[in-house]
Amino acid sequence: CRQKAHPFHLSGKLVEEFVHHLSFRLTKAQQKVVSEIRRDLGRNYPMQRLLQGDVGSGKTVVAAIAALQVIGNGYQVAMMAPTEILAEQHYHRLSEWMTTLGLSVVWMSGSMKKKERETVLSAIESGQAQFIVGTHALIQDTVRFAGLGLVIIDEQHRFGVGQREALGNKGSEHDPELTPHVLVMSATPIPRTLAIILYGDLDISVIDE
Repeated sequence: CRQKAHPFHLSGKLVEEFVHHLSFRLTKAQQKVVSEIRRDLGRNYPMQRLLQGDVGSGKTVVAAIAALQVIGNGYQVAMMAPTEILAEQHYHRLSEWMTTLGLSVVWMSGSMKKKERETVLSAIESGQAQFIVGTHALIQDTVRFAGLGLVIIDEQHRFGVGQREALGNKGSEHDPELTPHVLVMSATPIPRTLAIILYGDLDISVIDE
């Protein structure tokens, strides 16, 4: 039977404000990919989409817009990166963008001190943390989300499929029946035929500009 997800209908205000404050305009390719993702997020079954684009093509901006659609509907977003350095880069950039919109972004890694870690875990479980960025520390049993609506995974080929599924299975403490939407980002150019073999379960979007 097909899994169910929360349909996130357009919550334009946050997205409009975000795009308005960007120091650049979205390219046609970015706009096309954004509309594919927004359409998927509006459905009542989980999005499974691979977002491909070179380094610097704007995948993080696209992911941020998807995240705002979910956060604007009152749910949480988690982004997982394979290394602390990459996760931290995402955290700093997203914090910069999200805090200007009054949103709460937290950082989660395996090397955190116990007290700091407990504070973050409690913010995630209570729903106070809206955007959670981290390493595979996010898939540990102690991490409980109030309502996880979207999972973003960077450089998927460096994670096993099991790790991707482990985060996707976190779902929501309030409604364990619902599965989060999943967006996978990769800067590694993969020919479409190979992408279908590697990521057969994912629809593919490419930022080719």
